[in-house]
Amino acid sequence: MSSSTSRHRLSAPPPVARQPIWTRDGELFAHELLYRAHDGSAVGVDLWHEDRQDRATASVLRALADGAPYLREGRAFVNVTRAFVVHDLPLPEPGDDLVLEVVESVPADAGVLSGLRALRTQGYQLAVDDFAAEAHQVAMLPYADFVKIDCRELVRHGSALIDMARQHDALLVAERVSDARLVETCLDLGFDLLQGDALGPATTLEPADR
Repeated sequence: MSSSTSRHRLSAPPPVARQPIWTRDGELFAHELLYRAHDGSAVGVDLWHEDRQDRATASVLRALADGAPYLREGRAFVNVTRAFVVHDLPLPEPGDDLVLEVVESVPADAGVLSGLRALRTQGYQLAVDDFAAEAHQVAMLPYADFVKIDCRELVRHGSALIDMARQHDALLVAERVSDARLVETCLDLGFDLLQGDALGPATTLEPADR
């Protein structure tokens, strides 16, 4: 391998994985885009320090800015941290093909709520991730176009969690739908959209795919 090829590989951005999000009728609605390590493996970004999470989000957003072809298959949900919500870090222009998914570690402080209000005014679509009826998440609901609920939370909270998530007319997304039984349960509970390994696992895209 030449030194120039080696330098190119070292400077190449990390790959992106995507997981499909489906409508109740089985039509593709969106993909969640996920940061991956250079070897394509999942790295537990949600456990990282906030500044490293910022860099992971920026990496995925750069892939979007490059006009990757997977953007043409429905909307793209991208996890964002507080720095993007409060405009400390830049976002691409709003559009129908981008949903900013506010991760569960973002607090609902005054700066964040002001940032969410501004993002909605500017035309961004917003999702509250991993909704579990925490006080800071409830405070974000008035600004959410989508609310994502981990199926495992339904065991703890039952249908009351769904009722709370729906109070501002957001579309509800069931996450971690891991088997056929859960697919039927989520449909019966009235979820609008479904995401999980039973419907399509997260797949890391090869460079040729992007």
